[in-house]
Amino acid sequence: MTYRIVLLPGDGIGPEITRVARAVIEQAASLSGFSVTFETHDFGGASIDHFGEPLTDKTLAACKASDAVFLGAVGGPKWDNAPSRPEAGLLALRKALGVYANLRPASVHPALADKSPLRPDIVAGTDLLIVRELTGGIYFGARERTENQASDKCTYTRGEIERVARVAFEQARLRHGKLTSVDKANVLETSRLWRGIVTEMGANDYPDVELEHMYVDAAAMHLLRDPAGFDVVVTENMFGDILSDEASMLPGSIGLLGSASLGEGRPGIFEPIHGSAPDIAGQDKANPFGAIEASAQLLESLGETDAAARIRKAVDAMHEAGEWTGDLGGSLTCSEAGVKLVERLEKEAVAA
Repeated sequence: MTYRIVLLPGDGIGPEITRVARAVIEQAASLSGFSVTFETHDFGGASIDHFGEPLTDKTLAACKASDAVFLGAVGGPKWDNAPSRPEAGLLALRKALGVYANLRPASVHPALADKSPLRPDIVAGTDLLIVRELTGGIYFGARERTENQASDKCTYTRGEIERVARVAFEQARLRHGKLTSVDKANVLETSRLWRGIVTEMGANDYPDVELEHMYVDAAAMHLLRDPAGFDVVVTENMFGDILSDEASMLPGSIGLLGSASLGEGRPGIFEPIHGSAPDIAGQDKANPFGAIEASAQLLESLGETDAAARIRKAVDAMHEAGEWTGDLGGSLTCSEAGVKLVERLEKEAVAA
């Protein structure tokens, strides 16, 4: 079996961490008995520089024809005043591929507990998954601005809520059987619709899943007070954007976590959750572990669970050995961390 993967390195540190992800995917594929081909395209600010737009028709066509899309990062101050910002390309790509559910896991490895900004006893045992609705809500609503007034419209339909909630319920079934639905139903009509539909689905279709509802402000507080109390969290687009970034710091660095954006079929979009970090771009300082986790998620989406498990086992071995980049107090560069991961994949294969 050969899978076709489109690489969108993007901007800032994107090309650096994408190189690591490619090497890791290639090695895991080789050890697990399948092959991959890669096709690279400019995206985001890099595409604006070369083609005047963040997402070209050619790039979009390649993505649609692929089995999976791996994205590095987009954006940076260089394009703050561009007619079309790099992030517009990402929103357009998500919409075009129909990837409506964003899965962002956050777990704290025991070796990293003291790297968290919270006390080790608070983050111990944290293993949660945030399922964020990705193609609706205020980010995609009508917007207006005059000199003295601006508005952004937030809209959700029953269908949009049901499909992302179904993903979250199914994930809860596969994990520990608990789902927390986050909204602001005491204020917003979209949240009242959201809460009603999720409650209905829980009672009718998922009575085996423990369902709780939580206001977004309370959820933000509980993520810091008792993160291990969460299993799966489902929420709308903007709330999910904010809460998932908050959760990303629980393990100690935003550079550790990956993200999968999924729809009804292939291709999905896989990326680390961090931004383009232009202040360290080109310095080989970036933490590639988030890109490596996204690589494992990518392989899982293709049904190559053995390869994904190999990657995560090698990552765990690096954490246990304290083989980290500078943001975690280690001495490895981005590229060195990638080389070390590939070496561990090889060692684990030989040992097996």
